[in-house]
Amino acid sequence: MTQVGKRLKAAREGVDTRKLYPLDEAVRMVRARAKAKFDETVEIAMNLGVDPKHADQMVRGVANLPNGTGRTLRVAVFARGAKADEAKAAGADVVGAEELVTIVNGGTIDFDRCIATPDMMPLVGRLGKVLGPRGMMPNPKVGTVTMDVTAAVKASKGGAVEFRVEKAGIVHGSVGKASFGEDKLVQNIRAFVDAVNKAKPQGVKGTYVNRVAISSTMGPGVKLDVSTIGASGA
Repeated sequence: MTQVGKRLKAAREGVDTRKLYPLDEAVRMVRARAKAKFDETVEIAMNLGVDPKHADQMVRGVANLPNGTGRTLRVAVFARGAKADEAKAAGADVVGAEELVTIVNGGTIDFDRCIATPDMMPLVGRLGKVLGPRGMMPNPKVGTVTMDVTAAVKASKGGAVEFRVEKAGIVHGSVGKASFGEDKLVQNIRAFVDAVNKAKPQGVKGTYVNRVAISSTMGPGVKLDVSTIGASGA
């Protein structure tokens, strides 16, 4: 039988696992239990009524968090010429074309998010086995294959969070840090949920959002009343 540590046991006190909490109250509870020595990340998990095995029920997109993630991302851009210069001016950390493809293919990935101009995709496509498993392959559906590299870089740096449904129908993502304060976390959570709602596939029938919970890195999950966050159940 798994032993529960004293810290986690104390954090779980006062959390009713059968209850659905209003968003504001849930955020307060999660922040109050974020007692680690580091600034814990606040995460959201949404259980959706979809079957990702069917192509018409795949949920994927990007949420632009109004208050950022609290994390500084290193952004790479695959581009040539003027677009490469534009990416550098926008604040991209790594910019290149063929030479960058060679570096990444060799296993050196010194970035957290990847953007590419459309003309670079025949080259970048060769990196599928390297970037794909890490969820970093550029994709037009989430705005990372684009000619507007300035907007893409700034969005990535400013709080854009990509999400993709997993096999069990779960979508999860980071929505900020415990130090953000209640209002900023509430705004970020609403933005994330709104983005997932907008990504609802047309092939989904019945209930779309089944359950939602939030937690901090080291804290217990707190279930949310979906009616208080704008989640669409239908």
